[in-house]
Amino acid sequence: SNINTLHCQARHSLANHPLLFHSFSLDSFSTRFFLLPFTAKLPRTFFIMFCCASIPTSEVGMVQRFGRHVRIINEGLNFVNCFCGEAVAGRLSLRLVQLDVSCGTKTKDNVFVEMRVSVQYQVLPAKVYDAFYRLANPEQQMRAYIFDVVRSSVPSMPLDDVFEVKEEIAVQIKMQLAKSMEEFGFEIVQALVTDIEPDEKVKRSMNEINAAQRNRMAAQDKAEADKILVVKAAEADAESKYLSGVGIARQRKAIVEGLRDSVVTFAENVEGTSAKDVMDLVLVTQYFDTLKDLGASSRASTVFIPHGPGAVGDITREVRQGFMEGRAAHGKM
Repeated sequence: SNINTLHCQARHSLANHPLLFHSFSLDSFSTRFFLLPFTAKLPRTFFIMFCCASIPTSEVGMVQRFGRHVRIINEGLNFVNCFCGEAVAGRLSLRLVQLDVSCGTKTKDNVFVEMRVSVQYQVLPAKVYDAFYRLANPEQQMRAYIFDVVRSSVPSMPLDDVFEVKEEIAVQIKMQLAKSMEEFGFEIVQALVTDIEPDEKVKRSMNEINAAQRNRMAAQDKAEADKILVVKAAEADAESKYLSGVGIARQRKAIVEGLRDSVVTFAENVEGTSAKDVMDLVLVTQYFDTLKDLGASSRASTVFIPHGPGAVGDITREVRQGFMEGRAAHGKM
């Protein structure tokens, strides 16, 4: 009963205390006071007062005593001696964090572009104190370094080269941030240039230039293809004519040899005939064969002038006369 009476008195006195006995919340975790009685070797009126602090997973809590840092508490349930002025000043996440930064700059060929950079960083567990106390706004500090790297490297190259060397720009950003932020307790895991956005008019002009270049290349390829077709057609025509000439020459040779054999055979078998008679007979035979072939075609448009069997003799005389004139001219040369 005496202990219960003391508890009631303590609660009444603490409830009227302007500082100690109340409940409060810091960053979504609650801290509450409770009383723990000690009876061994201590007077029954002596009590020790603690606070209960809950820290989420992958985070740490910074404990201060009257504004001075005293220790770091880890995830889970932790006890803070509120009677001695201890309090959880804040929490710090150890998870990987991504910072997205959009930076506008100008290229060497006076084109304004918007570059989007993503930086992934996390707090070093061994440097939690530096990460919490040394920088008031770490993300603002990182943005300043990113702007410095982008605006010092991009203006020295034309727009086309910016797209080609964006990986090198990302490496420069990572190196600069890693060197500067490590002493403040931050590890730069990765830096990426995720997008390069020129002005809309510039993009439209670039697309038109690209389309014109592709159209010119397509026209050149088409002209080259047409040239190849013409050359191949000419080569095929020349080869065809050559083969046709060879065929005609062989045909005429075979005709001459056949006529010669026919004349010799006819002259040997028929007495009193000369070579002229045999040639006249052959020409008449070929004449009638020609008329037969022309008559067999419904679309024939060949006309012989003069027309008649007697014309064969005229043809023979003209051919003979042509051979004689050619021989005479050859003899004069």
